[in-house]
Amino acid sequence: MQNIPRRELIKRLSLGGSVVACSWALAGCGFELRKPPHFVFKVLCISNLAGTPFGIELQRNLMRVDDLEVITDVRDIARADMILDLISMVREKVIIGRTSTGDIREFQLREKLRFKVRNQAGIEKIPEVELVQYRDISFAETVVLAKEMEEELLYQNMQTDLIAQLMRQLAAIRRIN
Repeated sequence: MQNIPRRELIKRLSLGGSVVACSWALAGCGFELRKPPHFVFKVLCISNLAGTPFGIELQRNLMRVDDLEVITDVRDIARADMILDLISMVREKVIIGRTSTGDIREFQLREKLRFKVRNQAGIEKIPEVELVQYRDISFAETVVLAKEMEEELLYQNMQTDLIAQLMRQLAAIRRIN
């Protein structure tokens, strides 16, 4: 057996104790990786979203949920437990800042989604809701192409955030009837 000096032994034990204490603290804090939400319904119809970039991304996110069938064809709507109706989807670009010479300095990008969710009987489970995302973007005429690419990336990011909010709204439904 190796002869370890007393001071070194205490240092090793305190380090090991710190590691154990940290692992207990992390285990007890409730940290958990994000999981797909759980829905009470098994079949969802997303009627007027099919084919749009928003509808495609939403459908991709919904496909990750176990035991959920997504219907995009309105002819199969009779099988759906819930129906997601898109009322409007609007992208806006508003000037919010100008230079002293009147040139545009800053825009605000907005993406608005209005929807409602109803069951097969027509009872609204989520009445008409508007979800809104905003992003500010600076503007310079010398880098127009780069700013256009940045704008598109910001719109994609806002769309992803809107889908996450919509998924949380759908997960909040507690009963089908």
